[in-house]
Amino acid sequence: MALSKKQKAQGPSVDREKFYGVDEAISLVKQNATAKFDETVELALNLGVDPRHADQMVRGVVNLPKGTGKTVRVAVFAKGAKADEATKAGADIVGAEDLMQTIQDGKIDFDRVIATPDMMGVVGRLGKVLGPKGLMPNPKLGTVTMDVAKAVTDAKGGQVEFRVEKAGIIHAGIGKASFSEGDLKENFTAFMDAIHRSKPSGAKGKFVKKVSLTSTMGPGIKLDLEEVPGA
Repeated sequence: MALSKKQKAQGPSVDREKFYGVDEAISLVKQNATAKFDETVELALNLGVDPRHADQMVRGVVNLPKGTGKTVRVAVFAKGAKADEATKAGADIVGAEDLMQTIQDGKIDFDRVIATPDMMGVVGRLGKVLGPKGLMPNPKLGTVTMDVAKAVTDAKGGQVEFRVEKAGIIHAGIGKASFSEGDLKENFTAFMDAIHRSKPSGAKGKFVKKVSLTSTMGPGIKLDLEEVPGA
């Protein structure tokens, strides 16, 4: 039976029932990323937690050693010398009440928000706007800080935030299909280490239940948990 052009363009077929080792899964993800753009390599985790309970929430940040391959736009709430620091560090938007007004007007042209502690009174008024988008600054994530320069550098240099969804699932990008297999594995390992460090006190039984990798347009590939670091 003749193959279609689309089938010929696709990489090796993936067995949806099979569990793959990490190295083989990463290789397959790269080979199946055949879109005309540089696809994001995405990780999905099913965790044994119920995030409706505060002691089972999984949330944190990780600095991916090989970066994300994504351009991150950063907005900073700061005044005076701290505003100057943020600008020098490469922040895309820096402001105070004027930035609040811009956001209230519906202009949200950024991926991360950082604030100095003294600005949280202003930022707090944007909770209903920033909260649902996952953009609200948080001291635990290092986005409410006096060291705005480091926070901006981290955000632009490969830092990824993660948060478990209602069904106990975490999704995150760990690089681009153009990355080498070694770089993707290094980022994957760093992300899994961060997940395990974030294991909540209320988690009972098996913490990591399922792990899969995919690219933006590619098939999902299930991983053998015995080969996943710490799973």
